Amino acid sequence: MKRFVRQNYIGEGGYVFAQSPEEIARQSGLSRVARLASNENPLPPPASVVEAGLSALREGNRYPEARPAALIDALRRHHGDYSFIIGNGMDGVIETVVRTVVSPGDRVVVSTPTFSFYGLAAEAQGGVVVPVPRAADFSVDAGAFVDACRGAKIAFLCSPNNPTGNALSVEAVREILDGIDCLLFLDNAYVEFSGLDYRPLMDEYDTLIEGRTMSKAYSLAGLRFGYAFVPAGLLSYLNRAATPFSVNTVALAAAGAALADQGHIDQTVAHVRRWRERFLAEIDRPVSPSDANFVLVDVAPMTGDEATARLAKKGVIVRSCRSFSGLADHYIRVSVGSEQENELFLEEINRL
Repeated sequence: MKRFVRQNYIGEGGYVFAQSPEEIARQSGLSRVARLASNENPLPPPASVVEAGLSALREGNRYPEARPAALIDALRRHHGDYSFIIGNGMDGVIETVVRTVVSPGDRVVVSTPTFSFYGLAAEAQGGVVVPVPRAADFSVDAGAFVDACRGAKIAFLCSPNNPTGNALSVEAVREILDGIDCLLFLDNAYVEFSGLDYRPLMDEYDTLIEGRTMSKAYSLAGLRFGYAFVPAGLLSYLNRAATPFSVNTVALAAAGAALADQGHIDQTVAHVRRWRERFLAEIDRPVSPSDANFVLVDVAPMTGDEATARLAKKGVIVRSCRSFSGLADHYIRVSVGSEQENELFLEEINRL
């Protein structure tokens, strides 16, 4: 069957997932494990969000709205009068954008190390991915990034960045937008934890797309709801390229209810910021400052895989960063979990 498969899917490649918590528990003989590998929110959705999802499930025999007016209105009430697209998680939004603008041979610039799906989605459309490495402190050289964007169709920049955790200032993003003539996809999956607000840039630039997700701060990772602020002139083309009915009825209802509960976001952000500071202060290894809901830990002289395996035996699941192109193989990424999960992690990481 291999002869039917496109060349870029033969051999190694594809998205790399963290080890399954269930598999770790089975291998280790543990009844519970600390799930700190996937940047999930340890807090469950609020009762109002659960109720909205359950209510929508009663109409699960019907297709969801293809252009859900009520949800778009809720996004506008929450954010302002912008144009939005929605998708099955941030991944679905990225796929729609790439499908709309990237043709075979188009240059797609990616600031690395970062979320691998930008490159995977671009290559699926025949795009040519051009990585632009970050500096040793994981900062972005705006000039080098702008230079790489010459002749490109679209560029991807994650802020706060996965897996390094650091964010670009609004001024740095503005400098990049002033220097490029391609589209910029600014991935803001973790922006709620940063205190930064890039939304005003949407009013200044018609080449900016700002991606968001409800998988993190909103506690809806299992429902896969993503959205993006998009230039008004691009909206009709994006809608035309979007996968039909990509967001299910339950996710739409839960997302609308979640937007109305700012208290849950405030509680989550306070929890994350408190534990980020504890991680920085109490981990006996170099920890990169983070604006996200995770931290990057240098475990040298061990490799990320070795540290991940040893922690897993103690019931702590973290993410080895070996699969992040451009990042040295001695880092792990650790999500902020529940109080008990974080305490267990601190105990075990300092025993390595």
